[in-house]
Amino acid sequence: MARVFTSALEAPFGDSGPCWWFLFRDGQLLVTKDEQGTTVPQARTPTDLGLRVAAPHYLGALDGCGCFTAELDADAPLPNSAGLEPLRALYGQLNDDLFAVAGRAVQIVDWDRTHRYCGRCGTETEPMPGERAKRCPSCGLIVYPRLSPAVIVLVTRGDEVLLARSPHFPGQMYSVLAGFVEPGESLEEAVAREIGEETGIAVKEIAYFGSQPWPYPNSLMIGFTAAYAGGDLVIDEREIADAGWYRRDALPDIPGRPSIARRLLDWWIEQGTPD
Repeated sequence: MARVFTSALEAPFGDSGPCWWFLFRDGQLLVTKDEQGTTVPQARTPTDLGLRVAAPHYLGALDGCGCFTAELDADAPLPNSAGLEPLRALYGQLNDDLFAVAGRAVQIVDWDRTHRYCGRCGTETEPMPGERAKRCPSCGLIVYPRLSPAVIVLVTRGDEVLLARSPHFPGQMYSVLAGFVEPGESLEEAVAREIGEETGIAVKEIAYFGSQPWPYPNSLMIGFTAAYAGGDLVIDEREIADAGWYRRDALPDIPGRPSIARRLLDWWIEQGTPD
């Protein structure tokens, strides 16, 4: 059974014992490895681990165990049993619950590092009490952790699904199409625009499917389904290396779990499976 994470801004008062510490350096997470697998270190403070950190942030509690995140000092030596790894590479190694909290943690650390000074007047910012936010004491500008909304869309044509391969995808993997929402757009408008720009086709019957945080670096993926409405495939070669229509029994390599792209495809595959 999955453990329950409860978000909070401030740690409970008093000594609650060892906590999870999600510590990053250059976007890589500190993990420990032994015969039982890969995990995130637990301690009362980073000092107990022999580590120096800057500006720790409390994230909340995972089944009652506090979770903190911070950026490691650049020259701080690491414990013998610990190492730094990119977060994406840890999927399947870290427990799913810890991986989800790590995704939240890396975004908070990145926001803290990139908003230490006011973007309007250059004054050093200060934490806002009671808010996950920073305020400029000079001009009053308030900045919150940034999310970049993106739509990801499963487009069907009868018994076929539209899949595309980006030049940066590993190997020969294909996936459903996605793109960032532009200022002033509704999500549905973003769906129609992205599909049209990248493949030249029109879509209809746009329907919400679900969402997923995607901390690479700070996206919120908002999933939709849509149906083909017309047009020929004409790909934008700046964004897509190849695209085509695929049947359930002839799919190329597709994304793995837990991505929302895979959830969309699994849902579609199940729709064509006889009861």
